[in-house]
Amino acid sequence: MGSPAEVVKAYFDAWSEKDEVKLRGTLAPDVNFVGALGTADGADACVKGLVNGMWKVSPQVTVLHRFVDGAEVMTWFEIHPSDGAPIPVANWSHVENGRISRIRVTFDPRSLLAKR
Repeated sequence: MGSPAEVVKAYFDAWSEKDEVKLRGTLAPDVNFVGALGTADGADACVKGLVNGMWKVSPQVTVLHRFVDGAEVMTWFEIHPSDGAPIPVANWSHVENGRISRIRVTFDPRSLLAKR
């Protein structure tokens, strides 16, 4: 699929475009996700989490910077909730065999949780 940086860029492009097929293509079948609002095991669960979760919460995502160290890619970005200020997010992805196999995400979810 490409270098780790290209794979992670494709992941965020798919997120921005709300393209489930493209998103799935960036993920290993056994990808593991751990984030501030939940966990997911497997590509199906990860795609479902984005489609039913973050894509609804944040209609826009803005990548600010990407740091690459071999197979490790850290993306610093902002989610843009439709009814609030941008929220800074750190996303660490591990890429193996051209697909993302592990994702760890951290951010301060308090402004999102207060709206529930």
